[in-house]
Amino acid sequence: MTTAAPLHPALDPRFFADSAARDERFTVVDRWVDCARFDDADPRKRLEFLHRQMNEEVAVCENAARSLVDHPEAPWELRMWLARQAADEARHADNYRRAFLARGGRLGDYPVLSFQYRVLGRITSLAGRLAVQNRTFEVDGLDAVTHAILEAEADGDADLVALYDAQQADEVVHIRFANEWIRRLTAGRPAVLLEVGRALALAAQGFAAVFTEGGGTRVHKYGVAEELRAMAGFTEEEIRTAVALNEERRERARRADA
Repeated sequence: MTTAAPLHPALDPRFFADSAARDERFTVVDRWVDCARFDDADPRKRLEFLHRQMNEEVAVCENAARSLVDHPEAPWELRMWLARQAADEARHADNYRRAFLARGGRLGDYPVLSFQYRVLGRITSLAGRLAVQNRTFEVDGLDAVTHAILEAEADGDADLVALYDAQQADEVVHIRFANEWIRRLTAGRPAVLLEVGRALALAAQGFAAVFTEGGGTRVHKYGVAEELRAMAGFTEEEIRTAVALNEERRERARRADA
């Protein structure tokens, strides 16, 4: 049986729409504090990451597909990019599933987060969705996977290195097409720019609510993948700003964890 989980009562429904449906194997949670969180030395930490990433890739696939359904008026070229992204994300999810099972995991062993799907459900503008999903969430994932590659290399896990490397290549393309299309969709259109701004503000509030408790340790372990961001279409100024904000965020997290 497939069901959608109710929103956690501590979260504001203004920032979160319905959850994606998951079958009875999975426990869907809305806050980072309710996830399974393990110390770096715990062997379950890698398994939980693979399980959580699998679900996040499914959510991105669902979001791309939902944008296709909700915006039939979008230019054909952009719709093709969204369709390609949905296919890529489905492949990523299956890769994570196979890697997780190969390492002894069972589907549903750990809770999965629903916030990406919930947040995107509150954004109706296609440009806003691209700005949040591709240009924000995917970029954060790009930085996180760069860190994960280094960990897998240190562990001598060649299979995981290959999985992460292939995913990164796809994500760079997803971010780049979003950057290009956001510029095209907003060119000379102040109203669309405002829609993007509102979407980013909503996502920031939603993200802060999800990661308020216990999220600090998640965000200060890795920096900005500057070269990959450049390949994904970010300007030098945008990258410099991202680096400065990342350092500020990591310093706040370090102080909070001290």
